Amino acid sequence: MKVRDFLLERYFAKYEFTVKYLLSPSDCESMGAEELLQGSGPDILELWKGLRLSYTESRGHPMLREAIAGLSGTVPEENLVLNPEEGIFLTMNALLDGNDHVIVLSPAYQSLYEIPKSLGCEVTRWYLKKEKGAWKLDIPFLEGALKENTRLVIVNFPHNPTGFLPTEDELSKVIEITSKRGIFLFSDEMYRGLEHDPEKRLPSVPSLYRKSAALGGLSKTYGLPGLRVGWITSTDSWLLDRIASLKDYTTICSSAPSEILAIAALRRGEELAERSRSIVRENLALARRFFLERKDRFEWFEPQGGSTAFPRLLGNQHVKDFCEKAVTEKSVMILPDTVFDVDWNHFRIGVGRENFSEALGKLAEFIG
Repeated sequence: MKVRDFLLERYFAKYEFTVKYLLSPSDCESMGAEELLQGSGPDILELWKGLRLSYTESRGHPMLREAIAGLSGTVPEENLVLNPEEGIFLTMNALLDGNDHVIVLSPAYQSLYEIPKSLGCEVTRWYLKKEKGAWKLDIPFLEGALKENTRLVIVNFPHNPTGFLPTEDELSKVIEITSKRGIFLFSDEMYRGLEHDPEKRLPSVPSLYRKSAALGGLSKTYGLPGLRVGWITSTDSWLLDRIASLKDYTTICSSAPSEILAIAALRRGEELAERSRSIVRENLALARRFFLERKDRFEWFEPQGGSTAFPRLLGNQHVKDFCEKAVTEKSVMILPDTVFDVDWNHFRIGVGRENFSEALGKLAEFIG
């Protein structure tokens, strides 16, 4: 199996821990372990105090799987715990063969299309459309892109990097299109819970369609990427069994401390999610004002969910040069769209960190 370098992750590896300001992270503000454990309940504290650093259950701690079931509208038997990136890797390996065709909503996190490519699959990028400063879902393109050997459609809502969120009717249409042909649907739901209007939150896809799987995790909505805890949910027991078997070749089981801290996190899940949403709301207002006041330099695309937005740099300067100069001159890291394998002169900003206003101020200094 051969894969290209992961462009986004290599970009972060180059700058994340050397620059002073990050304008483009996708996670929300984190917290310390003690702060997380406070208020999680005496039973969780007992679990933590009695923790032994031994192997854990391969599918995940029963209490953690019970908590995940509450989020996804499934039951514990319909989920398993793993690293979020591992969830993508193992699900693709479980589902796909070299003669399969895969359709991926794009721009996208690279592993969502790179792993299928590495398995020998033909991959079609299904791009969001741009209409008057807004992102739109191109349903006719999806219908026209289907082939006899289409095995998998991959979606991501709320969408990274654009912050796009479809309506329930649009999601239902995607499910109708895939279900008519018996095509599997993989739903990256890492940003679920960060809808800017909670009334527009979509149901988790496996609660709507049997031939599907959803990826969730603690990195984005809950601001806990350092735990490296995620999960796959599905009502397809064959798929979960296959993923569990493949996991024997990767992590085998999850980190014992991370699982207990993950249980503590989901015990306080709505509190942590609202903490993140509050930061996002405040920062999004700052970002919206900043970019709309500079219409001669940028085109603003209003996000509807998640912790990222994807504005466009106007003028003749290439966005990659713009981002490199921002690092050199102001020690602020901005993520160019080239790391998503597009060349639209867009860049990603992340609105989930408490120091966003400082980073935005450095951007203001940079552009003059």
